[in-house]
Amino acid sequence: MNVLGVCLVVWGGVCLVTWLVSVITREYSWVDRIWSIVPLVYLGIFAGDLGFSDARLNVMFVLGVLWGARLTFNFARKGGYARGGEDYRWAVLRERMAPWQYQLFNFFFISVYQNVILLLITLPAYTAWSHPSPFGAWDVVATVVFLAFLAGETVADQQQWNFHQWKHAEIAAGRRPEPRFLRTGLFRYSRHPNFFFEQAQWWVMFFFGVIAAGSLWQWTVLGAVLLTLLFVGSTRFTESISRGRYPEYAEYQRQTSAVVPWFPARVSG
Repeated sequence: MNVLGVCLVVWGGVCLVTWLVSVITREYSWVDRIWSIVPLVYLGIFAGDLGFSDARLNVMFVLGVLWGARLTFNFARKGGYARGGEDYRWAVLRERMAPWQYQLFNFFFISVYQNVILLLITLPAYTAWSHPSPFGAWDVVATVVFLAFLAGETVADQQQWNFHQWKHAEIAAGRRPEPRFLRTGLFRYSRHPNFFFEQAQWWVMFFFGVIAAGSLWQWTVLGAVLLTLLFVGSTRFTESISRGRYPEYAEYQRQTSAVVPWFPARVSG
């Protein structure tokens, strides 16, 4: 079995396990719980197949580990690995769907499709594995850009964490928090800066494959594209919930870029 075949076997096993566990436990965030781990397995398979002798694949693997460590830490401190740590959006969807519809959604979208994306975003490593070449200046640039995006997401998550800690403290003290959602720091320039930096890191991973192959035209761009489309849908759904909770969120939408950081718009009147 070649290296891509090994990844496909792992993918199939992960799909089956996450689906079965979700049905047994009636919690539907098991893919979220392995989101920061499974891509590292795929990256490690490609780098390990060459005995960790290819500098580019090694760097891609190490960058993936840094990405995964940050995401795992942030997910854990929010209680994502604890019992009852299910994504709040799944409960909203269950209210809008018949039980059989939600179970189809759970199998095809949560368990299968999201795992497809987790595999595809790592396949630029397959391109690098297929086109071994010396680690060069463009690889260094890509590494620095990836680390910059990683730092940006770390800052955004910390700002969000600090805000929600303050918000919970205000509510516990019997006070109404104002503002009711974060709109300072990086969130002044983007409503979802963490979403932006998350996607951007995997676009950089794609460019490692481009550098290795010496051509922009690589089918492995599909992973980054599908990840971006997933975030587009997730952003729209999340913001529909936010508008329902906070009427003032509509003003924030008019003033602030949705994902890509940009200067706030001036609203007349």
